[in-house]
Amino acid sequence: MSEKTQQAVREFFGARAAGWEDRFPGDQPRYDAATGVLGLRPGDRVLDAGCGTGRALAPLRERVGPGGTVLGVDLTPEMLAEAAAKGRERYGALVLADVARLPLRDGACDAVFGAGLVSHLPSPGTGLRELARVTRPAGRLALFHPLGRAALAARHGRELSEDDVRARARLAPLLAATGWRLVSYVDEDARFLAVAVREPERPTA
Repeated sequence: MSEKTQQAVREFFGARAAGWEDRFPGDQPRYDAATGVLGLRPGDRVLDAGCGTGRALAPLRERVGPGGTVLGVDLTPEMLAEAAAKGRERYGALVLADVARLPLRDGACDAVFGAGLVSHLPSPGTGLRELARVTRPAGRLALFHPLGRAALAARHGRELSEDDVRARARLAPLLAATGWRLVSYVDEDARFLAVAVREPERPTA
């Protein structure tokens, strides 16, 4: 994303980082459960993309064990500072980076977790394509939110819209165009959870 867009994102989330989790105190069990859909095994390498204050890092570490790799990436320094202040560095490395330009080699990850991520990407296609680049073939992506689309729209005083990038009719083809295949989709009051599998690269003629 452009420097101007990065700055806008940092300003928005930076101003909200302190006390972020106090606004949503009941969400942690939903994070814990959502990490289970990734099918992680001991020793796996998992990326928490747009990790914020790091709520997913502990359950991800529990699933990959001490021999696995957990990496939390976020664009906002204040969010990473909150994660560190909460002691979450012991569960995974915290890295300041743009999800659309990750400092990782191709196929570096076995799975990617993204909480509240896709709707905040200025270019969802670019971000999802980059996540596909760093994920091995058959690796999984979980796009999660502790509220479903309708409940989240109501929280913000908006009408539910099919223009939402998380609407199945939009998300499935977007994933397909960026190297993923949607394999499950849940949108209910208590959670939004879309799971996709990294498709193998097609050989070029």
